[in-house]
Order: sequence, then C-alpha cells, then structure tokens
Amino acid sequence: MNKIKTKFRLYWPLIKYSQTSLLMITGLAGYMTARCPVTHLSTMLGLFLSLFLTISGSTILNMWYDRDIDAKMPRTSKRPLPAGLVTPQEVLRLGLIVSLIGTAIAVAMDPLYGLIIFGGLFIDVVLYTIWLKRKTAWSIIWGGISGGMPILAGRALGIGAVDWIGIALMFAILFWIPTHILTFSMRYREDYKLAGVPTFPSTYGDFFTRNTIAISSVLGAIVIGIAAYGIGTSWGFLRLMGVLSGGLLALAIASVIKPSETVNFGLFKYASLYMFSAMILLMF
Repeated sequence: MNKIKTKFRLYWPLIKYSQTSLLMITGLAGYMTARCPVTHLSTMLGLFLSLFLTISGSTILNMWYDRDIDAKMPRTSKRPLPAGLVTPQEVLRLGLIVSLIGTAIAVAMDPLYGLIIFGGLFIDVVLYTIWLKRKTAWSIIWGGISGGMPILAGRALGIGAVDWIGIALMFAILFWIPTHILTFSMRYREDYKLAGVPTFPSTYGDFFTRNTIAISSVLGAIVIGIAAYGIGTSWGFLRLMGVLSGGLLALAIASVIKPSETVNFGLFKYASLYMFSAMILLMF
C-alpha cells in the first residue's frame, strides 16, 4: 500500500491537474449544451473518464518529451522527470497506456467523438509538442486547436454530429488560449529563454504580444457570446456572460495601455476564471 501511495504521489504531478480539470469542464459543457445530463448519467461517466484519461495521457507524454527543457527552467526543474524521481521509460509507458485506454473508451462510446478526441491528442503531442514547440512561437495556435477539441467532442457526442455551435465553441477556446498562454510566457520569459523555446515576447516583443492578447480576448468574448446565443442561453445568463467578458476586455486593454507585471498576472489569473465561469454558464 505504501508503495502504491508513493507511486501516486510521483505520477500525479505529471497530469497537470489544473489544466486537465479545466479542459474536462469544457468537454462536459459542450455535451451539456445538447443533452440533459440527468437522463444520460452513464454517458456522462464515460465522457468524464475518456476526457480525463486522454487529456492526462497527452500531458504525461508532453512531459516525457519536454524533460530536457524542463530541466533548464527553474519553474519546471522540480517536476518528477527532471528531478530524477521517475524514469523516462516509466513515464512514456504510462502516457501511452493512459492515452490508449482513454481513446478506446471514447471510440467505444461514439466513433465521431472518439475521432475528435484522438485528433486533439495527436495535435497536442505530435504537432504541437514534438514538431513545432521548439521551432516557432506560432505553435501556440496548434496548442489552441487541441485545447478546443474537448468542447467540440462533447458537443458532437451530444447531438451526434459536428455543427456550427460546436465549431464556434472550439474557436472560443482557441482565441482564449493566447490570453492565457501569452501572459504566462511574458511572466516566465527568462525560463523560456534558458530552454531555447521561442515565444511571442522573445520573437515579436511585448507590444505585439500585448496587442495579440487584447485582440484574441475580444474575438474570444464575441465568439463565445454568439455560441451561447445559438444554444438558446437565457438573456439573464447572456448578460452575466457579458459582464464577465467586460472584465476580460478591460484587463486586456489595460495590459496594452498601462502595461505592468501586476496587470499581466491579473489577466493571466482572470482568463482562467473567465473560461471556467463561461463553461458553467453554458451548462445551465
């Protein structure tokens, strides 16, 4: 029992539980825009399990591949792999097994749902992490597409097809990703510089990066509003979403007009809160 507990403590940080939880919520929100979860509890359970395993599997595989650059950055140097607490072979095996089981569950539930889930896994691990992350700052776009796959998959599982609302929800996540990630890359620019990973701040400068964040925030708020209207969200919820979007836009504009580390970090934290709140509103 003690050995199992020790392994769990070592492996748990590999899944990036904050990121995994947020993406799972987007997938559940996508499904709940189309179905009443109370009458589909078994499907909800399968959705939860398949999303948890595939998203966790992708983050484990990402950490396996990025172990060399993680060792160079103070922010990530204490992760299990660069700290030498687990072996690369263990992590690779775990990532492949978890990803395979999650994808298999998704395919068994619905082939279209499984295909979208696998697409997100492939884009995140192969296109983003292995191919583009170390080559171009624009790799964030592919990361954004993979981040939008859970909500698209959830919506497709609920209605049995890919519709414009599902695509709009995916683009809302895609536009939200720069707000979240670019503020993060500005905060930890020295870490990425040490690891040799190209970012928007290092490639294009802070002014361009802040304007990109502001534009993506505006687009994200507009698209999620359109999707919410298409779903039939009540005006009360739409007004509340408008207030939340207003806070996001205000911080994004402030980061351009009066840039500071405090505003930048505030935008980073608020972006996650905004997306979480927006997903909760879509569920109801």
